[in-house]
Amino acid sequence: MSKLKTFLQITACTAGLALCGWGGYELTRPAYGGTAGITYGSAYAPVRDRDVKFHIWYPATPGGRAVTVGGNGVFHGTPAGRDAPRKDGQFPAVIISHGAGGNAGQFGWIASELAQAGFVVILPNHPGTTTGDASAEAAVRVWERPADVSAVLDEVTGSDAYPYIDPTRISVLGFSAGGYTAMALSGARVDPEKLARFCDGTDHGMSDCAFLAHFGIDLHSFDLSPAGQDLRDPRIGSAVVVDPGIVGTLTDNSLTEIDIPMLVLNLDDEGTIPSGVDASHAAPLIPQADYRLVSDSTHFSFLAECKPAGPRILEKEGEPDPLCDDAGGRSRADIHAELSETIVSYLRYGV
Repeated sequence: MSKLKTFLQITACTAGLALCGWGGYELTRPAYGGTAGITYGSAYAPVRDRDVKFHIWYPATPGGRAVTVGGNGVFHGTPAGRDAPRKDGQFPAVIISHGAGGNAGQFGWIASELAQAGFVVILPNHPGTTTGDASAEAAVRVWERPADVSAVLDEVTGSDAYPYIDPTRISVLGFSAGGYTAMALSGARVDPEKLARFCDGTDHGMSDCAFLAHFGIDLHSFDLSPAGQDLRDPRIGSAVVVDPGIVGTLTDNSLTEIDIPMLVLNLDDEGTIPSGVDASHAAPLIPQADYRLVSDSTHFSFLAECKPAGPRILEKEGEPDPLCDDAGGRSRADIHAELSETIVSYLRYGV
């Protein structure tokens, strides 16, 4: 394997572009006794002229094939029932957008909680910025990610195959680069000139600019004008944004024009949030935004829980970011419990 390919596989999962780990699922037992089902789909995305694949978690009754979603040597996976019987009725939907280099399987921990709480959860794998299919050039084309989500929404709201999704109750949840994606779908627009200067001599506290520089990417050499377009999807009724990438490039005017409820979360305490994802200046401009800090956590606390051998494996592979490290005062499981309660409560009740 070439050094370039190895580096891509390792670093494409990091940054304010955010890793997510190795995808997939393992067979664990013949029958599933829980209430979170999972199935899979795809949607044609015109912006890419290819299909976008996605996971769907849904409220289920016991049954289906027991699988573990997203598990590997580094990260714990999440149990689910493959094609488990659906509960009756229509349910509100939540689209989850992963970080660049990440994947749909990495967020089973929150998808399962949402499904058990009565939501259908749709997780697209963004082509060009997902595990095993990532490049520095694709990471620059940030405007393609919101278009992926709109293409998936076209599929699930325009097909008879998804009668259990209520098309009038759709929310979006995004982490890191997915946080930008969620904000763009809500109406935020990028200033292309600010995006071009994003890596100009500034330490964002993330490794995204180092990743781009390693592959010779100069943002000034790209036509970034498409990033300034309005990518709002009117089907999105509310949003949860976690450590949004490139938040400092969003225009003030577009933030003030966002007209849906939005929960904005920063992982860490005030003064220690990496500047590249610090939303404390953007959130007050959004009329219906609720800004909160998740104390004693780090940017990577939103990733799945790590196995005991995870840090050693990442160190051996040359991973530059501390993906398994939290702030130290509490476990990632405890942080996830707080995040799950906060996100489910906000999406269900607006609080």
